[in-house]
Amino acid sequence: MRRVDDLGRIVIPVEIRRRFGIEIRDPLEISVRGDTIVLSKPHDACVFCGGRRALQPFHERMVCASCRAEMTDDVVSASRG
Repeated sequence: MRRVDDLGRIVIPVEIRRRFGIEIRDPLEISVRGDTIVLSKPHDACVFCGGRRALQPFHERMVCASCRAEMTDDVVSASRG
């Protein structure tokens, strides 16, 4: 267990930082899932194809424009079927 200091900071134990490859000054994403606070390394690539161009957030994940368009096309096709 760790306590939050007067500036709102917590210390991530070294064992956890090593396990996840978190280095000094690395950025971390902070999100909420239900009643849980989630820390994660930022994803700078599309979760589907790994592309790094035209990324947009989609349900707390980064998705490139072409994969997002493909998902939209699939939804439209499914609704017509």
